[in-house]
Order: sequence, then C-alpha cells, then structure tokens
Amino acid sequence: MHYYQLGKIPPKRHTQFRKEDGSLYQEELFSTEGFSDIYSNIYHLYPPTQIKQLGEPYSVAPKLKKDNQLKPRCLMGFEVQPEADYLKSRKVILANDDCKVILAAPQQSLTDYFFKNADADEMIFVHEGKGVLKTLYGQIPFGYGDYLIIPRGTTYQIDFEEENNRLLIVESYSPIRTPKRYRNEFGQLAEHAPFCERDIRKPQDLQTHDEQGEFKFFIKKQDIIYPYTYLNHPFDAVGWDGYCYPYAFSIHDFEPITGRIHQPPPVHQTFGSRGFVICSFVPRLFDYHPQAIPAPYNHSNIDSDELLYYVDGDFMSRKHVERGMISLHPAGIPHGPHPGTIEKSIGAKETLELAVMVDTFRPLYMTEEAFAIEQGDYYKSWLTED
Repeated sequence: MHYYQLGKIPPKRHTQFRKEDGSLYQEELFSTEGFSDIYSNIYHLYPPTQIKQLGEPYSVAPKLKKDNQLKPRCLMGFEVQPEADYLKSRKVILANDDCKVILAAPQQSLTDYFFKNADADEMIFVHEGKGVLKTLYGQIPFGYGDYLIIPRGTTYQIDFEEENNRLLIVESYSPIRTPKRYRNEFGQLAEHAPFCERDIRKPQDLQTHDEQGEFKFFIKKQDIIYPYTYLNHPFDAVGWDGYCYPYAFSIHDFEPITGRIHQPPPVHQTFGSRGFVICSFVPRLFDYHPQAIPAPYNHSNIDSDELLYYVDGDFMSRKHVERGMISLHPAGIPHGPHPGTIEKSIGAKETLELAVMVDTFRPLYMTEEAFAIEQGDYYKSWLTED
C-alpha cells in the first residue's frame, strides 16, 4: 500500500500531541514484522491497553480429515448453511501451514462485539451482501464483488444491510499484498498493472468514539479465541497515518490482460503472499490469433494446488458450474477443460465468467466441513461429453 492520512495528527512522530484540556492523546505504533516493515501511527483518546476482564479461551482449530486421495475435487459452497453469528458462520474448508480457506454465510451484523484476527491477514471476498466494514481507521462500504483486505491485528466490525450474505475468506499467515511485478521501486502500481491506486478504496468517515464502559472483544491467536473486555471503545482514534490499513478493491475494477493466444493464469493475479496467490477471472475478450483456442490448455500443477471459486457467469472450460462451487485440482496430476469445451470455445469472442482463484504452493488439506459438501464423483467428469 501507499501512504495515507486521516483525521488529526501532530506535525512529527512521537512528540507531544495534546487535547483541548491539556492531556495527551495516546499514540500507538501499529507495526508489522517487528519494526522493519510497513506501519501506521494511531492517536487515541485513551490508552488502548486497559483490560477489564478476561474470558475463557476456546479452540476454533479446523478438524482436518486426510483421506490420502490425490484427485480433483468439487465442493458445493452454497451448501454451507447460514448462521446468525459472524464468527460461528465461518467454516474452514481447506487449510495448510500458509493459509485457511473459509466459507461464511452470516445472517446478522457483527455489532455486539469486536473481532481481531491476530493470526493472519484476511481477504474477504463478498459474493452476496453489502454493508460497511468498521475499523478504528475509518469505514469502508462494500458490496457484491468486493475484496476486503484486513491486516492482521486490525480490530473490526461488519454491519450487513440484510440477512443473505455469502463470503469467501482467506486467512494468510504472511502479508497479503499486490503483486510485486506490478509495482515500481517506489511501490507505485505501474502502467502495465491491471489496476491502479484509483481503484483501491481506503477508509473514510473516521468516527471517533469517546466512550468508556465494557467493550467485548474476541481475539484469535493460534486457532484459539480469547474473550476480552476492554474499558475503552476501540474506535477512539482522532487520526492516523501510515502504510498499514484495511482497504477494498472490487473484482469489477480488475482490467483483464488479453493477447493473440491464450494467456497464462499469472496475468489474472490480483494479490499474493509468501504461500499463495489470488487471481481474478473477469469478463474479457478472447484471444484474437486466427487459429487461437480460447479454452485453457491441459496443464500439470507440479508445484501448486489450484482452487477456483465460481462467482457468476458461464465458464467455457467447465460444465455444470454453479454459483459458489469450488474446484480443487491438486499438485501432481494434470487437469484441463471438460470434454467438448475446447472445440466449443473456438470462434468465441468473449467470456462473461467471474471467479476467484487461489493457488497455494503447499498442499491444501480438506476439513470435515469440506467433506460434507463434496461432490464425490467430480473426478470422473472428464470421461464423457454428457
């Protein structure tokens, strides 16, 4: 990200910054990787350290279920049942040492408590629903097709406008960032990038809450939820500046890179971390070489598992696609278009598909939640053209 400032801040860091009554605002350095990576300086009305009560921790570790099968898999994501509570609605379906892939269908807003993920950065893709992400950095309205990027350690709430919400969430144990090859040496998104800073929606409408009482937190650390009660409202910042803050980016603002022949998946990359990449497949014109085959070629995933989350539209390489469906093609065996789709794609001018892809560099393991929504015979879907 690039530098951003909101609200009131002093002229210089770590210097006296006083309220009208003469008392000091409380400065907090929110830093990553110790003091060696991006950070923000936040100025609170009150110390952010005043704990009133600790609750009993409980585990939210996913129940991994390894069946020792190397096969293509298909998960019917919309079969995950809605739940009222935001945290309870989050169902881990796939996991490895770098990330967790989560499906959620919360029916109620996260307004009765505050949540902080101290384990991981979060990427929340909004498939259905709209509302406002609320943080001490300000507010970010969101809707269908938005990616919400929330740095680890960020306390937040989500105010949904309705009950029907469908979210794809990726937790990352390393920072989620824009692809390095799309940034110049100063961190600016380059001319050849498929999006630019104008497309990134930063926090706005900073609301300073001057409230004290009992504020309930749930903090996630090492797959344990720690209930806390703090004295001060966490959104009491009067201002902040820096490089570390949540933001939104819409998949509809991703500008596809096309060519005369089929382009490889890296041209669709939107975000990345040390353990995986996230790509956006959006409506685009097909390849324009006179002999081009728009359908993707068969390929072997030797070094990565490929997860594709189907959002909307028709997919020229797959049959029987449903909204919210997830295909998982593991490293080590080839995969490619379904029978008949290669010939069918020839001569087509465009695709209206919308999907999110997550390619991980370590194997993803299924959870009990995933096996409950698996379409077991998917691996046979390349045998016939029916």
